[in-house]
Amino acid sequence: MTMKLVSVVLVLLALLLDSGMSLVLPTDCSDIYNNDNTRPSGVYTIYPIGATSAVQVYCDMDSLDGRWTVFQRRLDGSVNFYRPWDHYKTGFGNAVGEYWLGLETLSHLTLRKKELLVDMEDFEGNKTFARYSSFSVDPECSGFTLHVSGFTDGGAGDSLSYHNGQKFSTFDKDQDSVPSNCARSYMGGFWYNDCHFTNPNGVYLWGADSTIFAIGVNWYHWKGRYYSLKSISMKVRPVQ
Repeated sequence: MTMKLVSVVLVLLALLLDSGMSLVLPTDCSDIYNNDNTRPSGVYTIYPIGATSAVQVYCDMDSLDGRWTVFQRRLDGSVNFYRPWDHYKTGFGNAVGEYWLGLETLSHLTLRKKELLVDMEDFEGNKTFARYSSFSVDPECSGFTLHVSGFTDGGAGDSLSYHNGQKFSTFDKDQDSVPSNCARSYMGGFWYNDCHFTNPNGVYLWGADSTIFAIGVNWYHWKGRYYSLKSISMKVRPVQ
């Protein structure tokens, strides 16, 4: 956040305090929904760690009763996801379209217990999902390690549990479970193991291609490693 934006936020806070109004800053999309359950899906501003942490996200207010904060979204290949560690740490893209929220923000969002929904669609118009009752990401000092469990099948199968307990890896920061660099081999950034059953941040390709192995936007247990999905989004909300 720039110094100018910080100053604006502080001025607004001071004005609100002087007026005696109570200030409610939503930490996630669930807070926005709980304040007004008529809000539609769309882009909103949340404050994961207070007034100076404003970030825009896409809120899914429709899927499975809504309240989901989207932290990863692929739609059309308009954003390059083959990026270095610092980009994945701080986030990139635009909440209106394709984006990655950032590992630092995601770690703060999941300090309190969250569940995860992964929605996906193929190029034939088929839609499916995978749901996990527990999802969290450790701080950077622990390598942004992934913790995910409690799988419920929405037709996609479980391609994420294999990555449980893994640190996040990029082409310039290799923290996977093998001597080779999975992020380089499969052209993404993710919680690679040896190497992946899902590669949501891989290269955006067009459906099935038997000549290209596992570098696309894959979800193995639904479409295998030679099929790159049309869309995928990963989103969290507080556990009920």
